[in-house]
This record gives sequence, structure tokens and C-alpha cells, in this order.
Amino acid sequence: MQGYLGIDVGSVSTNLVVINEGMRIQAAIYIRTRGQPIAAVQEGMRMLAKQLPAEVSIRGVGTTGSARHLTAVIVGADVVKNEITAHAVAASQIVPGVQTVLEIGGQDSKIILLRDGVVVDFAMNTVCAAGTGSFLDQQAARLNIPIQDFGELALKACSPVRIAGRCAVFAESDMIHKQQMGHTIEDIVAGLCEALVRNYLNNVGKGKEILAPVVFQGGVAANAGMRQAFAKALGMEVKVPEYYHVMGAAGAAMLAQQAVAGGKTTSFRGLDIGEMDFQSSSFQCGGCANQCEVIQIRQGERLLARWGDRCGKWEQTITA
Repeated sequence: MQGYLGIDVGSVSTNLVVINEGMRIQAAIYIRTRGQPIAAVQEGMRMLAKQLPAEVSIRGVGTTGSARHLTAVIVGADVVKNEITAHAVAASQIVPGVQTVLEIGGQDSKIILLRDGVVVDFAMNTVCAAGTGSFLDQQAARLNIPIQDFGELALKACSPVRIAGRCAVFAESDMIHKQQMGHTIEDIVAGLCEALVRNYLNNVGKGKEILAPVVFQGGVAANAGMRQAFAKALGMEVKVPEYYHVMGAAGAAMLAQQAVAGGKTTSFRGLDIGEMDFQSSSFQCGGCANQCEVIQIRQGERLLARWGDRCGKWEQTITA
């Protein structure tokens, strides 16, 4: 059986997905990046090797996410795409006719507008942590609530309190104030979810025409309170795909399938990448006033890639 691998490496999570010829997901892995993208990818590959049946052959590989170029060098990717493209492709395939994609991850959030299957507009928020998964994690820890229970508590609220959600610092201060006033944890948690949704719609979604069907994906889509808050604010159903947490990787796998169509040979290094020895390092080029910081990746003694220089001087020194 032939499969196509997609890898999405972000600041918080690293996701791997394998699809078959019919674009159905055969394996999905979600692990924490923990600031070590190379180690996370290798761990994911080891897990994938155990999950996949022996008869599965990887015919193509795609990478996406903030570490997509680094990952592409390590695994030997056939296509490298940004998160907007990957998420849009996956959403269109899994939820036919989707017109709006809401995506909230660990450190950033984005909105993608599609019309007739084509991306016509998008926006991202990478400046403030308010409304992202890391902020929810932080508040759950402060309230001593397991993050997996956070959303269910919000659903039990009788009268959600209004919390200032434009800034992560102000939101936390307001939550503390509401606790001191005697509001229940359920009402505070529900109020926080509604505040984060307002923040998202007023910043990321500002001026955007949000039309149904609406798909909510990314790690935060696991939060039932956030799902309810979006549906309430938009006044429409919000769909959450089965593989909401790995949609970026699923889109990368679908793009890989397109990239090797027609019998092209994959550049994939193999599932034993997890056992290979990779090292990353950097140095500052003093060739001109730009003082570029050049990143380089080695496998053992072999130099695989360099990037970061504006003129291409160091990239051109790479030999096969």
C-alpha cells in the first residue's frame, strides 16, 4: 500500500499524518515540540514506524509549520508549504464546501476564507498570546484545573462573566478580580472562553466575511467551551473535524501526493530517520555589513544544508 506523509512542526506541537491514495488518514501522531524540532521529528518518525503496517510504502513527503524548512532538510521532503495552504487544503478535502477556517494553535491563530475551494483571504495573529493554546494552558494551571477539563467546566456555567480579553495580561488580572468578587469557577472559565473568541473575531477576523460552513481546527478546538463560544458569537454551527489537531500535517500529506503525481521519485530518507544523527549549528558571516546568521545542518560529517544568508553565498557551497 502506498502512503503520503505530512509533517507539521510548530512551536508547541509536532504532528505527523500518513494518508492513503484515497486521501484517508491511516496514521496520526501529535507530540510536543518542547523547543527541539529535530528531536521531535525523530521521535515522531520512531512512533510512526511502529504504527504503520510493514506493507505501507511512503511515496511522498510534505512539510509545513514554522520549522518546515528545517524539517524538509532532515526528512527529504518533496514539497514545502506554509500553514495557510496546508490547513486550507485539508479543510477543503475533509469538509467539502467549507468557506471559513478558524485555526488556533499553541502560539498563534489564523483565519482562512475560501470561496469555491480557493483561498481568497486570510489573516494571522502572532503578536499577542491572548486567545492561543498556551494562554489557556497557563490559566488552567493557575486555576489548578486540568486543561482537558477546562472546556467541560465552561459548559456548566449558569451566567458567564464578562472578562477583558484584548490582552493576556489584562485578561488574567480581570479573572483574578472576578474570583475575588465571588463568581464561580464555571462562570469565570466560560467568560474567559467568550473573551478569547471576542479577541479572535475583533483582531484576526476583523473585517472578514465569515460564511458557513465554518470549520474550527487546531489544538484549541478540543476545548468544548471555545467551540460553544464560537457558535454563540457567530450564530451558526461550527464544525470540528475528527482530526482537528493534525489538519496542517494532513494538508501537507495531500500536497505531497500532488507533488509526486505522475511517477516522480520521492526524496524521502526513510522511516529510520529517528535513528540518524543530526546536528544544527550557526555562525555569523562577516563578508559584508549585513552580518547574516547562517544556520547549517549536518548528518554525521555530511553537510546537508545552509540557509539564512541574504546573498546565497553559503547556500551555494552545499555539494551533493
